[in-house]
Formats: sequence, C-alpha cells, structure tokens
Amino acid sequence: MNGPATFEVELKFPLADADEITLELLARGATRGGVVRQSDLYFQHPSRDFRETHEALRLRRTDDGVKITYKGPIIDSQTKTRREIELPVGRDAGDFDQLCELLKILGFEPVRGVAKVRAIYDLTWEGRNLELAVDSVDGLGTFLEIESMAHDHDREAARDVILGLAAKLGLKNAERRSYLQLLIQQAESADHGGHTQLG
Repeated sequence: MNGPATFEVELKFPLADADEITLELLARGATRGGVVRQSDLYFQHPSRDFRETHEALRLRRTDDGVKITYKGPIIDSQTKTRREIELPVGRDAGDFDQLCELLKILGFEPVRGVAKVRAIYDLTWEGRNLELAVDSVDGLGTFLEIESMAHDHDREAARDVILGLAAKLGLKNAERRSYLQLLIQQAESADHGGHTQLG
C-alpha cells in the first residue's frame, strides 16, 4: 500500500559572500551538519522527454553511498516544489558504476554530471525543520538552498516558511532552475546555440 506522496519544497539563491550568510544562519540558531562532496549524473528517459515534462532522474555518489532520485514536475510558481522519491542503492563507486551501466542497458541516456561541495545546516524556523545547504558548484559558483520536505496537506505551509526565511535573510534573485539546467544553458551560450536539456 502506497504512503502519502512526499514533496521537496526548495528555493535557492546565488551568493556573493558565503561566509556572511553562514554567520547569519548561525546567529538565527542554525546548527552545522557535515560538509560533503556530491557527484551527480542525470539521465534522459528512453521514451519520455524530460525537457518537456520537467522531470529528472539522478544518480548521486557521496562518501556516504549512492542514491537514485526521481524528481517530478514543478507544481508551485514561487518555489521549486516537486514530488521526490529517493532511495539508497549502493555504498561505493563500484555500485555507482554498476547502476549507471544498468540504466544505460535499459535505454536511459546520461545527460551530464553536476559536482559540488555542500555544507549542510539545520534550522527550525517558525516550527518547521529546514535543511539549508551552502553549495559550491563546479562551474557555477556558490548558492544557498533552503529546503523542507512536505506532504500534500502542508506544502503551502512549507513554501510560506521558506519564503519568510529568505525575506528575513534579505535574499533576492531566487533561482528556480536546477544546477543541471544552469550548466547546460551556460555551455550552450558558449557554443552559440543548441537544445536545452531540462531537469
């Protein structure tokens, strides 16, 4: 029997000064988590165009293991809210390579990788647990991502808390495109054209 759908509610902002926002988060009660290196590889579906459906399938490798994640279409106009299903699928680089090979055999095509160093912070804000990530993304720069997991009944509440915290922090120029989209669009701009692969 299926449980309630889980949604990732998030918003991210480009940062000019990561140290400044880190101090601000700590001053507001955030606690430091770990710092992890994440290597992601995104895949295109063999018969469904993720550029059109705005879905994503991601394989992620960190020091803690390997996870596969499905992200559904964005369903909110202010934040990046989408259904998310994430599962651990392995423990090391060999498992990552094996699952990558499995997906390719099934017809999924690798799109491109995204690599970043993520510093994680936890913050309870207006009664809601938030995960904050200061991401240093290879080729893009530094961003703050504010995220909360929610179900259907509290998606709007999660959105409002995230928007409220962003306003308190004075964050502007929210970026709703994924790191994958930004990297591909950046590459296409350099190449003067081509089709954008969305995720």
